[in-house]
Amino acid sequence: MNLADMLCYADIDQLTRIADTYRCECSSHSKNELIQTILMTVQRRDVLESRVDDMSENDLRFLNSLLFERRAAYSLEELTARAQTAAPEGEEAKGTEARTEPDKPKGRKRAARKQPEPPPQPESSARSAIARFKRFGWLFNGFSHQTRFLYHVPEDVKRRLCDALDQRYRMLLDIREEPPVYRDERGLAASDLKEFLRFVQRNDVPLTTEQAMYKRQIQQVLELMSVSEQLPGKSGWRFGYGRRFRDYPDRFSLLYDYGCYAGWIAELPERLELTEEGAKRAAGERPVDPLDLYRFWLRLYKGPVPNLISLVHWISRLAGEWTTVSSLGQILLPLIRPFYYDTPEDVLRSRVLAMMMHLGLLSWGETAEGEAVVRMTPQGRQMVTGSEVGFEDRLPWADAMAGEPSAVFGGFPPGS
Repeated sequence: MNLADMLCYADIDQLTRIADTYRCECSSHSKNELIQTILMTVQRRDVLESRVDDMSENDLRFLNSLLFERRAAYSLEELTARAQTAAPEGEEAKGTEARTEPDKPKGRKRAARKQPEPPPQPESSARSAIARFKRFGWLFNGFSHQTRFLYHVPEDVKRRLCDALDQRYRMLLDIREEPPVYRDERGLAASDLKEFLRFVQRNDVPLTTEQAMYKRQIQQVLELMSVSEQLPGKSGWRFGYGRRFRDYPDRFSLLYDYGCYAGWIAELPERLELTEEGAKRAAGERPVDPLDLYRFWLRLYKGPVPNLISLVHWISRLAGEWTTVSSLGQILLPLIRPFYYDTPEDVLRSRVLAMMMHLGLLSWGETAEGEAVVRMTPQGRQMVTGSEVGFEDRLPWADAMAGEPSAVFGGFPPGS
């Protein structure tokens, strides 16, 4: 439904609050006049752009979690979870450290000091964000008995907000000519996954007590891959981006985890084996679908990178031409939260852009001046616009990996 339809079903109290937010000059007693005035005001381009420019980074992250989904309704709990995810951890507690009073001298009474106000709870901040979006006319309760406790975003408001943000972001973009050299890995991830399945089929692949391949076998597999990767070093942290991310390089870790998830390889107590379905994939009877691999990556990485879907959509919209990575960073970094020791810059370059390149979604090049530039591939744009993965659509074990670095990750649960 569009904004005009939702305004017709809204009660006069909400209409009055929306009108007050936009400083509309109209009678608060006439519902029809309120609706007409709100529509005329909200549909003005400058009004919406001004509202977007004044938003906080938390509200921008919350808004972006709603813009690129096709779903029609959200429960209060779902919206609260999204708003909480948009706020950096511990933000509510800033400046609210407890003050310890000095010891009271003996024999003297002191007047009781007023205790400082407790910091707002995360849920309270999240509900405040939801209330703001209702005042902006971006969220409405349902009108039927079945939907009155659900929230809806008007479709035309969604499009206008996307256009307003798009125009704002494009002013910061740096476009370049086609670089002399660039990497295009379209189709390589699927073919390398098939090559790995063939390796498991033809060789005995023992596993360590922690269910990981031995370094010698890992090195043999990496030599077969189209993209060169180095084994992870012992120093440094590696967790959160996959079951075997701590043991294998980034790209191969994704291919390995997908092979396990799809049921093509089985981790037995002492060795790795190919399943019957995996044998069919290795023989080429059923090709590996790059779109399925892309959707798996979204669901796997959405734990540590909650706004991953909106990031991918913005990169798809903004990088239609060769665009500098630094200008994309200037636009997208405010939407990214750090993940443990991964800074927002690390998340954007290594976890988002680099993996999009490995999946064939974009090409990565370097200009004659040494600037890093990226451009979406035609297949990449098609996959991004044609795939629907919801904010809450994560793998069953992904949240545990993203939130607990010391966890020992076991196998996939049945039916995952």
